Amino acid sequence: MKTIAKAFKKFSLPLAVGMMALSLTACSGMSRQDKNTAIGAGTGAVAGAVLTGGSAVGTVGGAAVGGFIGNKVDH
Repeated sequence: MKTIAKAFKKFSLPLAVGMMALSLTACSGMSRQDKNTAIGAGTGAVAGAVLTGGSAVGTVGGAAVGGFIGNKVDH
């Protein structure tokens, strides 16, 4: 079980970065608010993973907070 946890911890940050890059390529038909939400969630996921050492809870929590903030940002 510890091996699985170590593998997840090792790959959570690269996975989050990859998912963020992939999600940004799908933004062409999105509204500005939707794009801000997606960018905020991706950035928050990466920040949460970095700040918590790759913790899944930190990654998901960062994505949730970042998505919320991105949704509320209005340029």
